[in-house]
Amino acid sequence: MSGVEAILTGVYSGIGDHGERAAFLDARALIGCRHRLHLDASNPGVLTGVAEDAGVQQRREAAAAHRSHVRDTLVAAAPGSWTVIDPKQPAPQRAAATMAAMAAGADRIWGALLPQEPDTGRRGGCEILWRDSDRGGYIPVIVVNHKVTDPRQPDPADYHPTTSDLYQWNPQPDRHVRTRPQPRDLQRLAHLYRMLQRHGLASPALVGGAIGYHFDRVLVHDLGPVLADYDIRYADRIAVVRGELPTVPSKVPECRQCPWWSRSPEAGGRSCEQWLSEHRDVSLVAPGSRAEVLRRHGVETIDDLASWSGDDPDDWQYEPFTEAVVTARAWATGAPLVRRVDRVRVTRADIEVDVDLESFQEHGAYLWGTLLDGVYRPFVTWDPLPTEDEGRSFAEFWTWLMEVRAQAAADGKSFAAYCYSRTAEDKWLYESARRFAGRPGIPTEREVQRFVDGPQWVDMFQAVSEQFICPNGKGLKKIAPVAGFHWRDAEAGGEASMAWYRLAVAYEGGEPDLSQRTRILEYNEDDVQATKVLRDWMTDRADAEVPAIADFARRNIAS
Repeated sequence: MSGVEAILTGVYSGIGDHGERAAFLDARALIGCRHRLHLDASNPGVLTGVAEDAGVQQRREAAAAHRSHVRDTLVAAAPGSWTVIDPKQPAPQRAAATMAAMAAGADRIWGALLPQEPDTGRRGGCEILWRDSDRGGYIPVIVVNHKVTDPRQPDPADYHPTTSDLYQWNPQPDRHVRTRPQPRDLQRLAHLYRMLQRHGLASPALVGGAIGYHFDRVLVHDLGPVLADYDIRYADRIAVVRGELPTVPSKVPECRQCPWWSRSPEAGGRSCEQWLSEHRDVSLVAPGSRAEVLRRHGVETIDDLASWSGDDPDDWQYEPFTEAVVTARAWATGAPLVRRVDRVRVTRADIEVDVDLESFQEHGAYLWGTLLDGVYRPFVTWDPLPTEDEGRSFAEFWTWLMEVRAQAAADGKSFAAYCYSRTAEDKWLYESARRFAGRPGIPTEREVQRFVDGPQWVDMFQAVSEQFICPNGKGLKKIAPVAGFHWRDAEAGGEASMAWYRLAVAYEGGEPDLSQRTRILEYNEDDVQATKVLRDWMTDRADAEVPAIADFARRNIAS
């Protein structure tokens, strides 16, 4: 099996103790596509040499760098308390060293690897095993490169998450943060707990920990409520890997980066994309858990959903079920959009500014692109993130935007700023204000809040979502072409821009690639142009060009 497969799926097949083919599974495979597990396990070698998705590779490299930083910082603070397992040793020796360290009562172990279990199929390790000095045994602590908490103002609440200091285990309710749900972290900790439990080395406290991107505390998870779900999930996944449970393709978010989406596991076979299209599978219009609910009601195909005539399913918890049926009918007839409303509306103003940012992982936002009166204006730093110069470019962007708004008010004109899917923009507005607080031109968090919560900050994604049903997705790359806009770069996209950025700032060393800087700026310019074209189209032509929900009543469409 290739390194790419092992990294992405956590599946491994090898020879067991009695010569039989053994299947091993680590916790990374507990979240995500079951069919992908089956394909990886039953088609070893097919993906050998296949280039890893650039976005996946970048996130993996960033996670490795984060773990190294955490290790170096923690071990340097108390070197006598740590046992560091040599990562260059073969896996059996690392597992033996880990078991020996626990037998010797090591306070904290970095880089722990637990022995593989041929009977259960479990394999795995964690960044930290922390000895429970009060109860005995060890507490698994993982180090992840995503946020595990968000800041919150201390206030009365029914629940406060439990956190611990990074350097001594002292779990306490923490009024300063709220938890960011991360099911994959919980499943991994439960997996590790079961592996420790097998050897009588799991702490009776029934807890695990996670150190997140900000590396400021350990979030403590109660594993008691998780273990039953983990056991069921693990039993299902290991059965899939062993070939004991059948699977079929189903569209999920993971498909966007999966090598099997467009690749057949065998010569003359069909990729997942081809299989789903040929079967007109319902997940094409109701992806993820929606399809699971529909299948429980006998709905396997888009045509099954399009012909639904009974009451709404009692376990449907998503958009109005009527819209799911209309989505299927629209897909079947090739309609890219359906109007929810009689008349499409979008906020317009005398002075309109389009905004789009480019960020690099969690390191910062290096580019704020704007469009005003047809003129593209970027506010950018090409110093590799993280960099103090990011504060300078953000301050220039904010100052310019507020000056345009103030001038509009002085001239007696209305003003609006537009983005598409404000989640990223809002995040980096707040983050930038927080990180560079007090510097010239940097707004306070309160100033950011007043702006983003006000009527002059308009999310075009929200306007689209409220007024259209979108059978093929709601992303800007899906919607803007309906309005007649097309990007100059055929590879344009968020994941691709991450790879361009690394070259543009010489992230791996060498000389910056100036052509990639141009590519990024053109992509960003196209994004703000796209929101402008979309807005004009919604104002001028959408009513006439997009069919309404009523047009998809069964009596109005062909079979």
